[in-house]
Amino acid sequence: MRPLRIGVNALYLIPGGVGGTEIYLRSLLAAMADIDRDNRYFVFTNRETGAGLAPKQANFETVAQEVRAVSRPARILWEQTRLPLAAARFKLDVLFNPGFTAPLLCGCPQVTVFHDLQHKRHPEYFRWFDKPFWNFFLYWAERVSARVIAVSNATGADLRKFYGTPETKLRVVEEGVAPVYFEIGRRRSPEPFLLTVSTLHPHKNLDRLLRCFAELRRERPELKLVVCGLHGFFTGQLHELRKRLGLEEAVEFPGWIPEGELHDLYARAMAFVYPSLFEGFGLPVLEAMAAAVPLACSAIEPMAEIAGDAALQFDPFDDSAVLAALRRMVSDDALRRRLAQAGPARAAQFTWKRAAEGTLEAIRSAAVKR
Repeated sequence: MRPLRIGVNALYLIPGGVGGTEIYLRSLLAAMADIDRDNRYFVFTNRETGAGLAPKQANFETVAQEVRAVSRPARILWEQTRLPLAAARFKLDVLFNPGFTAPLLCGCPQVTVFHDLQHKRHPEYFRWFDKPFWNFFLYWAERVSARVIAVSNATGADLRKFYGTPETKLRVVEEGVAPVYFEIGRRRSPEPFLLTVSTLHPHKNLDRLLRCFAELRRERPELKLVVCGLHGFFTGQLHELRKRLGLEEAVEFPGWIPEGELHDLYARAMAFVYPSLFEGFGLPVLEAMAAAVPLACSAIEPMAEIAGDAALQFDPFDDSAVLAALRRMVSDDALRRRLAQAGPARAAQFTWKRAAEGTLEAIRSAAVKR
């Protein structure tokens, strides 16, 4: 096959503002640059993205677009009108959409990534004015795409269930973990705090975590909890709950922090806790395992499949189960040692190279279909 001209729709990316989908795109592009020197990539960026997204490699080119993604209506309008024109101008063979949405009319085949279908599984977690956007644009993105990528088997099952996505169109391409996390595991020096890396949204179950941690603190007052991630629309309620529980000195919400600071937290955390009620993949679980941080996480898919026996799994809907898991993580030295040893071996099965290979296969098959 001749070299392809591949567009990358990165218009959604706001540095420090879109959570795990930013890590996904940056990691994936770097891995694709490592395995592919032949195809041409045109990375369409917005005014917030900056120049550092596209790999510094001859076959990657940044195509800056004059739109601000902080205004979702403006970004969507640009994606639906100006991006297809750019795709025609650059004579693209395929447009790759890594952030859920896609132009409804485009002159070339498209490949779109679905990180989850939370708006279908749990519409109660969405604000009323957000639901129409998710329902309309994700439905049509699935319909107009020649290939659809799900980041986990669980998300693949949801695509079949809610959109009827045929097997010939669907590809399950799991995420990976950066090698730096394995290096963190070799220099850990645990301190008495628990770590959670999570956006502050309702489905992350952080209110239950705070209530259970308050109970644990009555037994172990030296312990602290750091909840690190984007300040989502549940932030105000969590701050109020922290105050009500008397945890202002014990629980930190530092927000989205620089990568080096996050790595330092992984290196120092006694254990990692992830109580989410819903995930499309759960990248922080993979990072914690790679960094040899003893892990306790929700016994829900896809995390149960990803973590396997390298995590202490618990029912995230049951306060007593969450509290019991916290107690074990801070009191059972043998358990922590076992999980710290099992984590890196389990995480090593998930690489960004494999994710890049799967993504490139989907892109090539979409081009052949044309």
